[in-house]
Amino acid sequence: MKELLLITPPFTQLNTPYPATAYLKGFLNTRSISSFQMDLGIEVILEIFSSQGLREHFAQIRSNRILLSANAQRMLDMESEYISHIEPVITFLQGKNQSMARLFCTEGHLPQASKFDELSDLEWAFGNMGIQDKAKHLCTMFLEDLSDLIIESLDPHFGFSRYAERLGMSANSFDELHNELEAEPSYIDSLAWSILRKTISEQEPKLICFSVPFPGNLYSAFRSAKNIKREFPEIKIAMGGGFPNTELREIKEKRVFDYMDFICLDDGELPIELLYEYVCTKSIGKKDLKRTFILDEGEVRYQNSSDRSDYKQKDIGCPDYSDLDLTRYISVIEVANPMHSLWSDGRWLKLTMAHGCYWGKCTFCDISLDYIKLYEPIAASILVDRMETMITQTGERGFHFVDEAAPPALMRALALEIIARGLQVSWWTNIRFEKSFSRDLCRLLKASGCIAVSGGLEVASDRLLALIDKGVTVEQVAQVTRNLSEAGILVHTYLMYGYPTQTVQETVDSLEMVRQLFEQDVVRSGFWHQFALTAHSPIGERPADFGVHPIQKEILFAHNDISFKDETGIDHSIFSHGLKKSLLNYMHGIGFEYPLQFWFENEIPKTKVKKDLIASYLDKEEELEASNLKLVWIGSQINISSASKSSMVKLSFHDRISSYSTALEESKGTWLMDMIQQIGSAKGKTISLSKFRQDYEMHFKDFKGFWKSEAIMSLRDGGLLML
Repeated sequence: MKELLLITPPFTQLNTPYPATAYLKGFLNTRSISSFQMDLGIEVILEIFSSQGLREHFAQIRSNRILLSANAQRMLDMESEYISHIEPVITFLQGKNQSMARLFCTEGHLPQASKFDELSDLEWAFGNMGIQDKAKHLCTMFLEDLSDLIIESLDPHFGFSRYAERLGMSANSFDELHNELEAEPSYIDSLAWSILRKTISEQEPKLICFSVPFPGNLYSAFRSAKNIKREFPEIKIAMGGGFPNTELREIKEKRVFDYMDFICLDDGELPIELLYEYVCTKSIGKKDLKRTFILDEGEVRYQNSSDRSDYKQKDIGCPDYSDLDLTRYISVIEVANPMHSLWSDGRWLKLTMAHGCYWGKCTFCDISLDYIKLYEPIAASILVDRMETMITQTGERGFHFVDEAAPPALMRALALEIIARGLQVSWWTNIRFEKSFSRDLCRLLKASGCIAVSGGLEVASDRLLALIDKGVTVEQVAQVTRNLSEAGILVHTYLMYGYPTQTVQETVDSLEMVRQLFEQDVVRSGFWHQFALTAHSPIGERPADFGVHPIQKEILFAHNDISFKDETGIDHSIFSHGLKKSLLNYMHGIGFEYPLQFWFENEIPKTKVKKDLIASYLDKEEELEASNLKLVWIGSQINISSASKSSMVKLSFHDRISSYSTALEESKGTWLMDMIQQIGSAKGKTISLSKFRQDYEMHFKDFKGFWKSEAIMSLRDGGLLML
């Protein structure tokens, strides 16, 4: 029996739990509040995609006697094939029975419907990715075919990572969602409730908290809440998460509280603790709640009178993944994009380096909201403590830091701490492409286990980047992505088109910039999305300053995305297909020689960007501020021995690939050995370049000549970094 039940409603990722409930459970542990968490989405998925589940689906479809498409009828006729293959496919995607990969890749082994129509492109897309990834992709298409069948014949709202998403997107009125909730539950609804009812009966909670990160989780949360109210009326229900935080800040709709008793905003730790005290221990009154909407005397009221302060990030505890069986999650590969495969493939444990965004200026971003504007970093030692705790708890060593933009200084400290502890982990995060990411910092990040970063290039136009207040230039992005790529870190870029005042010429020139970045192999993954106006961004708050005219609507329920008209009058959607088609080819290293017009059906102007512009940026030498630089040694132990000349010594060492050796005068070699031992990464220590120079000049002359010597160059190649 647990007093609180934390639920992620269907559906989010299939490969790893969405972290909100793990974060909250970790915090509640620090307050000695008992809780149980469940990912209702993965439980429903595994019920649907099982041999028994498919038997029930096919039986239901036959009993419905509806007219099916040729594709659905083909699948119905192959019922036995789908049932016999479903469990081997699921267990393979769970990381078991990996020997099945070759069989799944055998032509014609899996039953095929419409999702397999593009099989001719499989070798092109996955030729360099290996047989396991090909098998995952084929198994994913197998499941996608079954998904299409469910959508057509059983539940039109179904989707793997979203459920009834349309009902939650830009839903200024509650009417459509309410009408859907009043209708008979779908097959998926009933299945989800049977699973949830069992858990509620086992745990007997007093308070159930739904974390709703996305529009695609909203309908299921409300449908579940309706069932709880009907069968367990004594249980109170709260909702929080990303969707309420961005969409429900102005809620006025009373009918929402027929389903939810409380809606909490922003950081959930203190609000959920106060809800526990209000509901479970009855030690506080409703006026003592924090950032919480309630229905009080027939009116929607926002309770935020508590004088208790939010917890510091160092005090919220370590995310706790207990109750979530990570071996049940399934890794899928829907598309060949290497960064997208990170999001959907592998069991990534989630952590945050810093609350909020250290930059916090981008004009398209919701920087007025607390989850972005309140910046608070966490000490690297605490982060690595949490990583070690989570490894012990789960056995997993992959981490996704879900920061808005990870701070470079903290990334450096984190990497040094990981290396100093000898911890073997794999990690990735989101960054800004700022100049702090020098070649040596990127090498350090790679040595600590960083495998990928994603960051916003957005419009790839210096004029528009300045208007966005991004704080970077295209030249700077090119040089940073070069540093990351040379270190062996995958670079993914977020790309935007249709930003206010953006011209057709600027869209074309942005594409040319992107083409050159991929051609130079400094960016290897990307995604174009069309600009969306949000209520809590500087553009949303001051639209006239950006040439935007919002289309105002009455807000009773959700409010974030805003329809608008741009003063340019350009229909930017006509560029969508061409931008995405060209990018897909560039990601596979082809199509660079084609003129940009090749990708578009509509006429576009010729680019004004010089063909060698990005190359010219990459040719520039890296400029570092020597006064701020620190030295660290991440290489192996250095051995010193006598050289062929009696006055010389030989220094030899290794990295993970190569061996190095160099000769120095005995006195300098001994001194250098002593300095390197002081700053070895195993000690987690650094020394400033200026102090290193001062110490050298106390014993020897001509530091500049020494710093450019073959000995130092060898050490630089082998692991002597300037940070």
